[in-house]
Amino acid sequence: MADADLPVKLKDVKDAHERIRSFIHKTPVMTSSTLDEMASSALDIPTNLLFKCENFQKVGAFKFRGATNAIRSLLFSANEDSSDPLSRPIAEGDLVVITHSSGNHAQALALAAQQQGVTCHVVMPSNAPSVKKDAVRGYGAVVTECIPTLQAREDTVREITASLEAADPRTRVVFVSPYDDPRVIAGQGTMALELLKQADGEGKPLDVLIAPVGGGGMLSGCATAAKGTNPNTWVVGAEPLGADDAYRSFTTKQFHPSVNPKTVADGLLTSLGTNTFPIILQHVDAICTVTEEQIIRAMLLIYERMKIVVEPSSAVTLAVVLYSEEFKASLLRVKESRNLSKINIGLVISGGNVDLVAVGELFRSIRPAA
Repeated sequence: MADADLPVKLKDVKDAHERIRSFIHKTPVMTSSTLDEMASSALDIPTNLLFKCENFQKVGAFKFRGATNAIRSLLFSANEDSSDPLSRPIAEGDLVVITHSSGNHAQALALAAQQQGVTCHVVMPSNAPSVKKDAVRGYGAVVTECIPTLQAREDTVREITASLEAADPRTRVVFVSPYDDPRVIAGQGTMALELLKQADGEGKPLDVLIAPVGGGGMLSGCATAAKGTNPNTWVVGAEPLGADDAYRSFTTKQFHPSVNPKTVADGLLTSLGTNTFPIILQHVDAICTVTEEQIIRAMLLIYERMKIVVEPSSAVTLAVVLYSEEFKASLLRVKESRNLSKINIGLVISGGNVDLVAVGELFRSIRPAA
């Protein structure tokens, strides 16, 4: 597929950044000399690691970027003459956004809607932790529970949408996908725009960018930004081996759904979307997988060496750098083709929403008591 035919382009990401920059945090880039040394040893090349810390984003995860861009795009599109009703500006009181989610997207959309004066409905499975339901309600969203199946979530969204539109014909109810909405993809790509500039500012321009991949919203957005800014940037997706549908889809160039995934990285369970998959095929250079133990070990290193709280899904990027032989072999080819004497790698830390008691149990699983 040609770049012109892709659903999200560099201009969309840049426009998204202008649209949301006053509402999001410009999250910090952090480094660790110890982890640099470990990466240099693992990869056999002097390495600088630059961690884009979206665990310090509002709601504790990158999802707030895409949610905010989706809502502001709906409210303030400049294309008033379009025949597509969704591309015309919508009055705040007439817009209702709805999604189904039990994770970070639910909280992100709820807070973004609250900040923009928009009503938000979130369908959540009945077995979702009470703390997550309470958090979504705390941001002002209307939470409707359903039985914990995808079909039930989708059916409930349709029922709520029909009911709201029947009650007031002026109401525009828009479903906002956690990852496959082009507005969400563009919003997630803004973190890569920031990271690229921050790395340049530190005198360490990125040679490689690694982002986790589940549904692909973050990876496709970041890849669009990175390749559009510098086509030589090597873009890599990081995925758990126990949920490797993106790896299989990318390798075979044929879509493989996520079936019965098993991983502690519970933010990376979803299949690629119809919009994210072609972007990934066009702009991503590799997808590498890591085991559960490798994810937990990388997560422990971040806690111990960087002193920050991250969720397991965030640790897959560092795990790929330290433990993936496939990544090391591919990086060697990049090093030789570009005659690099050192390498700068940007890693996305996607979020920090985690049960600390459960984290302790994970760490004990790889470090038994003496």
